[in-house]
Amino acid sequence: MTQEPNGVLIVHKHAGVTSHNIVGTVRRLYHTRRVGHAGTLDPMATGVLVVLIGRAAKASEYLSHDAKHYRAKLRLGLTTDTEDTTGTVLTTSEKIPTNEELQAILPRFRGEILQVPPMYSALKVDGQKLVDLARRGEVIEREARKIEIFSLEATPTEDANEYILDVHCSGGTYIRTLCADIGAALGCGGAMAALERGEACGFDLSMAHTVEELEEMNDEERESLLIPTEKLFSNLPQVRLSAFFEKLSRSGCEIYLKKLGIHFPLGTRVSMCDASGNFFALGEVGEFRDGVAVKAIKMFVL
Repeated sequence: MTQEPNGVLIVHKHAGVTSHNIVGTVRRLYHTRRVGHAGTLDPMATGVLVVLIGRAAKASEYLSHDAKHYRAKLRLGLTTDTEDTTGTVLTTSEKIPTNEELQAILPRFRGEILQVPPMYSALKVDGQKLVDLARRGEVIEREARKIEIFSLEATPTEDANEYILDVHCSGGTYIRTLCADIGAALGCGGAMAALERGEACGFDLSMAHTVEELEEMNDEERESLLIPTEKLFSNLPQVRLSAFFEKLSRSGCEIYLKKLGIHFPLGTRVSMCDASGNFFALGEVGEFRDGVAVKAIKMFVL
């Protein structure tokens, strides 16, 4: 590669490795240190990992709350310290609820709900990852956070104590905790036995490539897989700027909406483009001295 690659790579993560392991592999294959991702997957989890390369890595902080699709296996009749079946079993129960009983409690987990993040997570409290505290045997108070479950369906399997959960949820949702909370509501306990992320940031498994596939490619083939950074923001309204306003925006100035003849509510994120529609920055609408304006909050194309 003659210059640093930039763009989005969709990796089909395999089980048994961390998201950080995948990032390390991509750094080696793409010959750059600037690699991040848009949302961690647990080591046991598989599926879509959105990897951000080069200047695209700057987008990670704006993508963690994007909606995601998951398919998980819920195992009833036990609880563990990690809320999944890789952890130490804390309790067991032989009284397994019926499918009808499970279906009856699912509505309480749909819509906006509060969820307490698990101790075994990468979430930081006072600068420390909860998982690091958990591994030292420490348990601290965690504040419940609002999440949204857009859809939740449970399908029985051949095993009476196992169900397949199909979940469409907001970013920041812990599927392990959802499994544990469903088990708690049923009174028998529950843990996550498997997890696959089918979609994140608008990218699905049909666009994903395994590490093995990437390893077998040459540099040119790998670079051809990169998706333009602007695709991360394709769901946002587009604001096209004339050369004059583009120059001002690139210089850090706010651009007043009344001068552009457009209107957006405060807080709206927008894709900022030049007059030809070429993306260069992520912008946000805010209140400034002379009124409502849009300002670039992260520059992606220099």
